[in-house]
Amino acid sequence: MLVAKAKQTLVAVLGGAMSMHAATVSAEYGLNLPRGVTPISRDAYDMHMLVFWVCVAIAVVVFGAMFISIVRHRKSKGVKPAQFHESTAVEIVWTIVPFLILVGMAIPATKALVAMEDTSNSDLSIKVTGYQWKWGYDYIDDGISFVSSLSTPKEQIYDQQSKGENYLLEVDNPLVVPVNKKVRLLVTANDVIHSWWVPELGMKKDAIPGFINEMWIKVEEEGTYRGQCAELCGKDHGFMPIVVVAKNDEDYGKWLMAQKTASDAEAAAAERDWSMQELMERGEKTYTTYCAACHQGNGEGVPGAFPALKGGKITTGPSSEHLNLVINGKAGTAMAAFGGQLSDVDLAAVVTYERNAWGNNTGDMVQPSEVKAAR
Repeated sequence: MLVAKAKQTLVAVLGGAMSMHAATVSAEYGLNLPRGVTPISRDAYDMHMLVFWVCVAIAVVVFGAMFISIVRHRKSKGVKPAQFHESTAVEIVWTIVPFLILVGMAIPATKALVAMEDTSNSDLSIKVTGYQWKWGYDYIDDGISFVSSLSTPKEQIYDQQSKGENYLLEVDNPLVVPVNKKVRLLVTANDVIHSWWVPELGMKKDAIPGFINEMWIKVEEEGTYRGQCAELCGKDHGFMPIVVVAKNDEDYGKWLMAQKTASDAEAAAAERDWSMQELMERGEKTYTTYCAACHQGNGEGVPGAFPALKGGKITTGPSSEHLNLVINGKAGTAMAAFGGQLSDVDLAAVVTYERNAWGNNTGDMVQPSEVKAAR
């Protein structure tokens, strides 16, 4: 009896919770492809609509003929079925007509596919590198590099705050491109297969370690466009958004100048010695952004998957071994190489932080100059 009552109570509670959830949550109700803001996205949309209406026309003709035949030639009206087995004329028609339809669809489809692969005469080139679980961008012509990571607060992810408008689709450093310029993207990966996908730009390209795939975009409207990694790439695959911001030439030039100024400032910062307080403050921020997803915010890791840094052998052992592991990673494990993702200052700060947080208290300080020498 007690078991039955408990089951009834559980069902009632779950039913109420589901009703409340259904009343407050609704799914995206889009029924068609986005037309997008690039020539390729519009070509894909137009091709999709062309094929759709061709299919509609075929369905109207075929099903119309079938329904008319069923109604007009039904047995109840005394209609006698025609007796024939072959018709050369009919066979010729139903061979030629589909052939012409396919050719009519193939011509614009081929033009669109050729245009998608034509990365020539680009105005600038950007290398896109997928990492677990973030994106790296290198502006090849301008010497600018940065990493783009999820910026949604952890409090929202763990339901400690209400979800923001762009929940899980916001980053700290978006990819910025000029409008009406052909941008060639060289897409690759550092660890596993990822896929760079922004629906409104009309393109998706796999990022494969050891290979470089090419694609191009030409954004014709200023704005912010959001996408995600579209290839299952590990436990935080769902936390790997893409944000592209398209600016006019003047604003893009200002952004470019600001990035170069920040890059010069970072280079200058790597030349001086940092205090323990400075390293700990920056190290905590770097750790939260790049390391906490695996090793947890409290440094306790995940048993059997990600080792604990709190009281761990690496974080309490020789600092040179710790630094080497962070820079180069460890083959055959989930420990990525951060030497290509983080600056000398960030690497020095995060190693210092890990060696002095959560009660480790080694007192060790790693300076950017040591990182530079260890690379």
